[in-house]
Amino acid sequence: MQVKDLAALEGFVTQTMENGDDSVLDAYAGDLLSDVMGNAPSDSVLITIQAHKNTVAVASLAGIKAIIICNQRSTPPDMLQAAKEESIAVFTFDGTQFEASCKVACLLGKVDARKG
Repeated sequence: MQVKDLAALEGFVTQTMENGDDSVLDAYAGDLLSDVMGNAPSDSVLITIQAHKNTVAVASLAGIKAIIICNQRSTPPDMLQAAKEESIAVFTFDGTQFEASCKVACLLGKVDARKG
């Protein structure tokens, strides 16, 4: 899939997307940024509640292409500016990380929503 495909998911709101054509191969859900830095696969989507500039720095180091901020958290201007500079897309989602993870997993073809 491509980063721009995330924008079509129900409930996902694009905050910035400079890299819509970049490929996404996987996803990682986590809030402990040291864990994300050590374990998130490159070319992935980070699903988190950590809405700050340091999240973008970690995503950049890990080769993450997009960040989804869950649980109705807002994205501060300095985070969005850093994301633009690093060409990392940022989306917000009012639902939980679990709900976002399920949507992304279906989009990636990791699970089939019709099978339960």
